[in-house]
Amino acid sequence: MSEVTSALVAGAIVAALAFHFTWLARRSRNRASAALAADEVGIRTVIAGAADVSDGTAGVITWEGSWNGQRVQLRTIVDTLATRKLPARWLSVSITEKVAVPATFDMMMRPGSPTTFSNFDHLQHTLPKAPGFPAEAVLRTDLRGARFPQGLIADHLELFSEGRAKELLITPNGVRIVWLLAEAERARYGVFRQAAFGDARIDPALIRRLLISLSALRDAINQSERQAA
Repeated sequence: MSEVTSALVAGAIVAALAFHFTWLARRSRNRASAALAADEVGIRTVIAGAADVSDGTAGVITWEGSWNGQRVQLRTIVDTLATRKLPARWLSVSITEKVAVPATFDMMMRPGSPTTFSNFDHLQHTLPKAPGFPAEAVLRTDLRGARFPQGLIADHLELFSEGRAKELLITPNGVRIVWLLAEAERARYGVFRQAAFGDARIDPALIRRLLISLSALRDAINQSERQAA
């Protein structure tokens, strides 16, 4: 084979590879757009007036609206920190209404590495756990000496027995649960370093379940505080 022929063959191979990767990237974008549209449809069956208020942060999509007369926020976060074995897609569900607590209460399950969705690592004070909390949970606050109704909170942790709930955050301005939606496809991430999550979608039934749990917890805390007063 002459040098000219070899060069032509090599050029054809490079061009074919470039075309193939361009096609893969376009297909990935199309799938992502279709997945986002499907998620929005599901979210709007639960959240009245759900609006996409994302600020352009890579891997983060945020919706806000109302549920049962309460302001709520849903957020999906793609976590690609190098400390994780595989990228993860998290669902953060919040009720952004007042809660009768004196400071931030943050319960994180298995906090072995930093996260992109929480300020847990920046909270300086670790709280002793009352009975009823998961063994893998660590509790922190931003205010030394703050007292929380831990017994009451422990009665609302059923979701954390399933292994997918990652964080429970309670602040004076709202309550939040972070849930693991999916981990990236291992083979694709290993070869292409692409965080692809297959057909993982946001299930409206899951949204309702998380909101019901958060609402019950918030109501219990506020009612307990009113009774104490």
